[in-house]
Amino acid sequence: QAQLVESGGGLVQPGGSLRLSCAAPRMISSTFWGTDFSWYRQAPGKERELVATSNSGGESDYADSVKGRFTISRNSSRKRFYLDMTSLKPEDTAVYFCNARSTNFNYWGQGTSVTVSS
Repeated sequence: QAQLVESGGGLVQPGGSLRLSCAAPRMISSTFWGTDFSWYRQAPGKERELVATSNSGGESDYADSVKGRFTISRNSSRKRFYLDMTSLKPEDTAVYFCNARSTNFNYWGQGTSVTVSS
């Protein structure tokens, strides 16, 4: 069983919204507090880039290109974290990857595809 499993990708029109979810079924809920959760994306022909991070201190940070449009959140009781994306643009089209990192581990999801097109 994979450490992280993404879901929620798909095709959406410009200006639309999507919620990506990353499940961590094998993680212990208590470890969520000491873990940094992030979302990355990789567009065709481009390098993987960091989109958003929710660190173990409760702070969130975003790439300039998504500030004000994307929100990262976590739910330790459900062992999931999320990326809420609004006002989507064609340039947001990419494969999105979730990442969970602490001093003891560095887990990646398999990726979920997001296509923004009319």
